Amino acid sequence: MLTVKSFTNNPFQENTYILYNENKDAIIIDPGMYDTKEFADFFEFIDAEKLNPILLLNTHTHLDHLFGNAAVLKKFSIPFAFHKSDKPIFDSAFEAGKMYNISFEQSPQPDYYISENDLIKIGDDELKILFTPGHSPGSVCFYNELQNFIISGDVLFYLSVGRSDFPGGNADTLMNSIQNKLFALPDNVAVYSGHGPITHIGFEKMNNPFVTSS
Repeated sequence: MLTVKSFTNNPFQENTYILYNENKDAIIIDPGMYDTKEFADFFEFIDAEKLNPILLLNTHTHLDHLFGNAAVLKKFSIPFAFHKSDKPIFDSAFEAGKMYNISFEQSPQPDYYISENDLIKIGDDELKILFTPGHSPGSVCFYNELQNFIISGDVLFYLSVGRSDFPGGNADTLMNSIQNKLFALPDNVAVYSGHGPITHIGFEKMNNPFVTSS
């Protein structure tokens, strides 16, 4: 069984996640820590829980989701991966920071790329990768079928959806990802989004005003 721990970080109020099992093995997803306190809170939690990080993943590579990549990889020397289609976004993230007058330590390059239907294993637990482009060209979600939850990045939020007007985004592609990948999941699946509170697939199917038929 996996425990999901979230932290809300940086000026964009991004949700960073740590998923860990009974053996304390952990996967870090979208480390968005930006200021000194955010880094301290994040690393102190890992130390206090005696976690053993084994992998760093990005759901996508907009700058607010990778502010903490460099620090995580320096501290733990673990593999790092995202979807190859997001490489142009990754490569431009540091320069994009200048547009917001935001500086951060540039992320190291990925060790490998993840793809649709890959399985990420944490002991006996699994995360299935769903390729869900539209917010960015390489956006992915991480789905745990056994425990009925998904880490959705910036694809689907509580009563909202990710923007599609950034470079590489596409509104029709985003709607297709939500309708055909996320809304195909059971209604009771909890959605841990890249911003905002937890929601559920069934609730969003019934209430999300931004999801249109593809």
